[in-house]
Amino acid sequence: MTIMNPGSHAHSTLRSARAAHSASDHAHRLAHLISGGLSDLPEIEALLATLPICATGRVFIEVDTPEQVSQLGAPSRMVVSWLVRSERSGAPGSGLPCAPGQALGRAVIGWAGEMLCSPEVEPAEAHEPRAQVWLAGHFSAVADSYDYLTDTLGMDPAHIHTPRKYGIGSRH
Repeated sequence: MTIMNPGSHAHSTLRSARAAHSASDHAHRLAHLISGGLSDLPEIEALLATLPICATGRVFIEVDTPEQVSQLGAPSRMVVSWLVRSERSGAPGSGLPCAPGQALGRAVIGWAGEMLCSPEVEPAEAHEPRAQVWLAGHFSAVADSYDYLTDTLGMDPAHIHTPRKYGIGSRH
């Protein structure tokens, strides 16, 4: 094990190498975004089981109460977030309880806005997907998330799965 002094040449070289590292260095990585509710758990578990062990991304699951939260097997680089509606409020400042789909829609849109908004993409790379998205849950969460991903972030609808029953998007 090598221990570097913060002032040493080796440390400044390492720090420079890290500073030169950018998100574009990982352009080849495909992020996965999976969302749904309690009734979608069997499909989410099956989907997670098919992902490669090195898959990266986020899973959001909206449930009504803390008792509905359970263990969920996922690749180690996939972060699973349980959104418990009984512990959340509705629209900020409204004093209303969190409506079905509200927490899920906010979480998906917030994560996508931060993690999927990539800087300018080289034309040769423009056809490469940034993410593979699987949206389920309450209709409002799916519709709002789909609109944000396609309209605001410019994602190709071919990389977004939505439930057929909702009639949203082109790929089911």
